[in-house]
Amino acid sequence: METTELIDLVSRGEDSRQQFKADMTNADSLASEIVAFCNTAGGRIFIGVNDDGSVRGLSGADLARLNQLVANAASQNVRPAVNPITENVPHPNGTVMVISIPEGFSKPYMDRNGAIWVKNGSDKRRATSREELQRLFQQAGLVHADETPVAGLGAGDVDLSYFEAFFEQQFGEALSQHNQPLPVVLTNMNLMNKGQLNVAGGLLFARAPQYALPAFIVKAVAFVGNQIEDDRYIDSRDINGRLADVFQQTLGFIVSNTRALQGEQGFNSQGEAEIPRIVWEELVANALIHRDYFISAPVRVLVFADRVEIVSPGHLPNNLTVENVKAGNSNMRNPILASFAAKLLPYRGLGSGLLRSLRAWPQIELIDDRAGNLFKVIVTRPNFSRAGDN
Repeated sequence: METTELIDLVSRGEDSRQQFKADMTNADSLASEIVAFCNTAGGRIFIGVNDDGSVRGLSGADLARLNQLVANAASQNVRPAVNPITENVPHPNGTVMVISIPEGFSKPYMDRNGAIWVKNGSDKRRATSREELQRLFQQAGLVHADETPVAGLGAGDVDLSYFEAFFEQQFGEALSQHNQPLPVVLTNMNLMNKGQLNVAGGLLFARAPQYALPAFIVKAVAFVGNQIEDDRYIDSRDINGRLADVFQQTLGFIVSNTRALQGEQGFNSQGEAEIPRIVWEELVANALIHRDYFISAPVRVLVFADRVEIVSPGHLPNNLTVENVKAGNSNMRNPILASFAAKLLPYRGLGSGLLRSLRAWPQIELIDDRAGNLFKVIVTRPNFSRAGDN
């Protein structure tokens, strides 16, 4: 890092990615800062800089001591151990040590006392809420939301006729001929654990999953204009039920609230959809299958006059980026749901859904909102000059 870059970065002040320390002498204190950066999005610690951004600088003896402190804290006081990079950068007021800490791949990281720290603005705080801890374990691949047991949902809540039809289609024999009780079958299919349906089992096969999972629905609104603040709307629905039913009803909501072009077809014909149906199939399937089910919030579908927004709880998992997604990369956040979705929905997995959507309709913007912890897809609608094309 050059001196000019250091001066520029320090002039911006502290934020979630950079923190100032006049000095550090305690390995436990430094470890908690390193843990917070590893568990969040990574960042830098500038030692030799006061809270107000003024540089006090470090002596040669300070630098030798701090390098040893960083090595000890990162290897002995952080679990699992990490390898931050230190750089001594000259400044007119003295040398500044810059510690660069990447976002970790083995979350959750903790200090030697077992405390899990995360960044909170320019400060840090202990992660204590159940959902937050679950998401950290999820990012490490240690737990998946769709395998979480759901209190109050058991084998008796399964829509038996629906499940029997699925079972016979998939395995070529009637469930009644399988010679195993239903709970055993569900457990063997990774849909039940210790007598309770998991999230995947409930969403896929329960008669009324939203009684036990009320947040996992789709809230759909079609507005007259282009602003969400507009209290005028054409249609509004809370869409619930089994995942396959939610998929079909959400698809129907979008199609019924977007235009069909008559072109040269007869007046009584259905016309051609303004945006290919495959776009909605892929985007809705991805929103339902890859959303973060550790977050108690619905998927939102917002139809505006100029665009359609599909908003999923949870940003892209781990270090996956929008550019990765556009290149066809994927990350299985809900592997059980994904495996069954290929049999129940027009879903092919393998990271290809968004690519098919983009090929069919390039006017799609993907937004990975890590601060808001959501993933948004914005589909631009065609601009029609005539008002009567509905």
